Amino acid sequence: MPLSIYMDVHIPLVITEGLRRREIDVLTSQEDGTAELDDEALLDRATILGRLLFTQDQDFLGLAASRQGSGIAFAGILFVHQQGASIGQIIDDIELIASCGEPDEFSNRVTYLPLRA
Repeated sequence: MPLSIYMDVHIPLVITEGLRRREIDVLTSQEDGTAELDDEALLDRATILGRLLFTQDQDFLGLAASRQGSGIAFAGILFVHQQGASIGQIIDDIELIASCGEPDEFSNRVTYLPLRA
């Protein structure tokens, strides 16, 4: 079963459009009406929807660590540093994860992109 992705508010539209051209199920926080939510609520929303949260916001790394330490479940975070990879590489990596990954492989984890250097 393909994984679904939830895009943080600051993700460039070109990444969302590139994933959709590859038929990846992507929902942006803007489309979901959650663009003004704080990080914790946004991660909760992605988890409720069963979607991996894709972000470039380093604040989510601390939030994930806190949840991991407290045993608070979340669907998973895909993280790339803002200078960490090309747009094409990000799209390729997320497509691979969404197409081949299983939810339990990403649950309660942060996956750093790019997958390969």
